[in-house]
Amino acid sequence: MQCSKDVLIFCRRRFTPGTSWCVVRSDASNQALQTALDYACAAGADCSPIQSSGLCFLPNTIQAHASYAFNSYYQRMAMAPGACDFAGTATVAKTDPSYGSCMYPSSPSTAGGIPAPTPPATVINNPNVPMTPLTTIPINGDGSTGLNNPGLTPPVPTTDESKASLDYIVATSSMSVMLLLVLSFILHPMWIS
Repeated sequence: MQCSKDVLIFCRRRFTPGTSWCVVRSDASNQALQTALDYACAAGADCSPIQSSGLCFLPNTIQAHASYAFNSYYQRMAMAPGACDFAGTATVAKTDPSYGSCMYPSSPSTAGGIPAPTPPATVINNPNVPMTPLTTIPINGDGSTGLNNPGLTPPVPTTDESKASLDYIVATSSMSVMLLLVLSFILHPMWIS
């Protein structure tokens, strides 16, 4: 593409060879985009520009906000293969999606770099307690691999914390305690003699 002198800056920004951005797929549902957007913001994307006071808040649509968050995450992960999937709701684009004063990062340095991993908690070795090895927790926290990409899908709850579940646990625990009490009264004469 030939760039005239009048649009040279615009042309360089929009068509930089080797640069890519992560944006939403046009066929992604709003519900899937909201889930993926929540995940991206929690997993390290810089979502402050899409807050109500941010430069990328308008247009106030799930598609625009998710595109910005997906790209922020993608750039912070150094455009790693698979960092632009979000359970099939995102795709890599070669054209800069920036508009007006909303500038999409185009490299890890403009996206704030790769987030530093959180250091493990300090462990004091008590000689009376055996040490257990530290384990690495995947990015999504529950060990699942997701649809197409390890660690890039929102975590799925693994416990049921509903009132019905709590009632079942209390009832089961109470039954166990009652059974132990009954057995202790039955077996108590045997223990004494």
